[in-house]
Amino acid sequence: MRCKVKVLIIIPAFNEEENIEKVVTNIQKTFPEYDYLIVNDGSMDLTGEICEQKGYSLLNLPINLGIGGAVQAGYLYAKKSHYDIAIQIDGDGQHNIIYAEEMVKLLSDGQADVVIGSRFLEKEGFQSSGARRMGIKVLSFLIKVCTGSKIYDVTSGFRAVNRTYINIYCQDYSNDYPEPEAIVTAVMYGGIIKEIPVVMNERQGGESSIKFWNSIYYMIKVTLAIIIRRISYGIRRKR
Repeated sequence: MRCKVKVLIIIPAFNEEENIEKVVTNIQKTFPEYDYLIVNDGSMDLTGEICEQKGYSLLNLPINLGIGGAVQAGYLYAKKSHYDIAIQIDGDGQHNIIYAEEMVKLLSDGQADVVIGSRFLEKEGFQSSGARRMGIKVLSFLIKVCTGSKIYDVTSGFRAVNRTYINIYCQDYSNDYPEPEAIVTAVMYGGIIKEIPVVMNERQGGESSIKFWNSIYYMIKVTLAIIIRRISYGIRRKR
């Protein structure tokens, strides 16, 4: 058995009826020693019903909390169940679970507190649209200015954290588009963040929840949130 630590894979899912079976099957075949939890974020399709019929490990949220709320619910479950490591993957099949082993090793060896699967270190596989890549570069630059840490794929939802950050994110995690803010949080708490190169897939079915106007809102909201979060941590330290 490869895994000596207790690992939970958190899978936030909103309207992923076309993808969720393939995601779970891939986990079960590749890492049967890892536990997983699907957080059904108020899906309006058959996601919940499929998970129940298949007997998947499932947490049904009564309303849609957004990606951040769903992931934080997974962290709360991980804390309550005493997991050593939590891994986030999307429910749309974009994240290749094969990289989880490297993430777990880095965390278990104490080389990192947070590990992010990055599309942009080796620039292979699905890269997202040009406009979205430009937005990611802007956010990456902003985080570098605010924290001093250079992270290339700041919006990647494929990441893993140790028990310390499971506990931190249970208390301090944004409900709305949380990934860049979570990086700032990790840095401000003194965490070691490492990126590893990963190859991601295009969405295998269904539609992305991020549309054109959502993207504009995303950039404005996340930019302001990063700045405010950085300022707030600075104020806390001075007290």
